[in-house]
Amino acid sequence: MVSILSGLVGGLVATIVMTMFMMGLGDDSPPPTAALWAKYVGDERPESYMMQGMVLHMLYGIGAGGAFAVGVTALGLGVGAGVLTTSLLWAVIYGLALTVVGAIFWMRIVLAMEPEPKMVGTFAFFHLVYGVVLGASVTYIPL
Repeated sequence: MVSILSGLVGGLVATIVMTMFMMGLGDDSPPPTAALWAKYVGDERPESYMMQGMVLHMLYGIGAGGAFAVGVTALGLGVGAGVLTTSLLWAVIYGLALTVVGAIFWMRIVLAMEPEPKMVGTFAFFHLVYGVVLGASVTYIPL
């Protein structure tokens, strides 16, 4: 069983690690959340909203960790302290599901972007990292 608090903390830790990977391996382009900010809040190009985009991404990651905790607990998936393999499995599946939602719903529908296959691949890798760290976090940070 995973508490909402451990999911939120796990989401924070996972988003920080994911962001470090994005900054180290990315192409220095603004994250899709900066494009979201530019389209719906600002009046400049996404590059002008890097900080807002990163804050928004951090909030999404924290919320996604909380949603993961609620979901796996409600479904009785056996995630949490002492069950690393199961926690990693479900969190990786969840991270990949976030990739699909991000690439199809957020990028294509909300932002009207057509991401290139390479971008979708790196997007999937970063969310895979998020899933691995989230799974490990909810296993080893039992709150």
